[in-house]
Amino acid sequence: MLTRSSTELVRQQNSALVLAALRRQGALSHTELSARTGLASATVSAITAELERGGVLERQEQASAGGRGRPRVLFRQKRDYGHILTVRISSDAVQYSLADYAGMLIDRFEEPRQHADPSTAHFIDALRAGLAKTLQRSRLDRARVLEVSISSKGIVDPASATLVWSPVFGLDEIDFAGVLGEWRSVTLSNETLLVAHALGLRAEPASGLTRRLAALSLGHSVGLGIANLHATGEIEVSAPNFGHMLHAADGKVCRCGAQGCIEASAGFYGILRTAFEVPPDTIPAKFVPLAEMEKIAQRARQGHRMSEYAFRQAGLALGQGLSRVLSLYGSMPVTITGPGTRFLDLLSRGLEEGLRQSQQVRLNGMPEISMVPEEATLVFEGHVDRALTRIDRLLASERPLAEGETA
Repeated sequence: MLTRSSTELVRQQNSALVLAALRRQGALSHTELSARTGLASATVSAITAELERGGVLERQEQASAGGRGRPRVLFRQKRDYGHILTVRISSDAVQYSLADYAGMLIDRFEEPRQHADPSTAHFIDALRAGLAKTLQRSRLDRARVLEVSISSKGIVDPASATLVWSPVFGLDEIDFAGVLGEWRSVTLSNETLLVAHALGLRAEPASGLTRRLAALSLGHSVGLGIANLHATGEIEVSAPNFGHMLHAADGKVCRCGAQGCIEASAGFYGILRTAFEVPPDTIPAKFVPLAEMEKIAQRARQGHRMSEYAFRQAGLALGQGLSRVLSLYGSMPVTITGPGTRFLDLLSRGLEEGLRQSQQVRLNGMPEISMVPEEATLVFEGHVDRALTRIDRLLASERPLAEGETA
């Protein structure tokens, strides 16, 4: 009995290695799979044959160089084995995306959020309708969706797929697994955590020591994600509650209800409040249109004193917050993303000033700072890779059903 259990565990681990290699590297030959996983040729053959019978993998013939000799056989994920549906919740819209098992985007659309009725009950109804619309647009049966992956800014409990607090719904918790119980699998992630994961996928692989990188999201909210890149290829991510770290005892009210948070100075509503000299204890606006922020930025670039000051103070709050992060975690490159990247020229002076106040920065130099404006693309990449990796691991632990076979 022990031998049988041990053999099954080894089979699962080996299958996971093969699926992980294909997920990270794309289509690979039998020889390449053996080299990348360290598995014997016979083991790779047995695993790929089983996954091919189950409809998880398919083989593709590639003509040899010059057209001579036998064609090269590559294995890859079978795109129609299943699908994932991703949902990105933001302050002004909800974005729905559908991808296949190979991670290819099939369909995407956005539904504006109804600020006239911001209740969670109305949102849940709209969410169910949006998911149903996604299936209708692609003529897809719900049984073919392997996972619904949802993301939001705020504090999430991934174990229960519960949104604990968010800038959109405040303290109104949403149990997504409960309200979407008719779907096979429902997961929830912090949005900036997904951004950090996607940046980790794009980064050079770690060799030897673990490498770190940070993703700073700027917009209506302020978020931070940290990715640890391991030499094994694993990406470990976290999302500290950066935007709501206490920054200054200046009485600026934050959307979370506290005073003096980083976001209260550096979020769009914080910049607007400072630029128009609104009292700091004024309840923050729930949503600031990007066009309004562009007007403030234009005034700042034209020399308007309070508008310039608002962006500089926002940058200072961000810089001082990042300096604390670097003091705790050590130096790491920082990638700034989100709609706030279009104002980086106005934020940079305060940002650098805040960073230089840290002993960590004074001793080790300024961190490498880069910009990737397409935050939505990063969120989608993070959604897809994490969801499909979860599905791969589940498949490795269970013998895939052959096409037409029932459980």
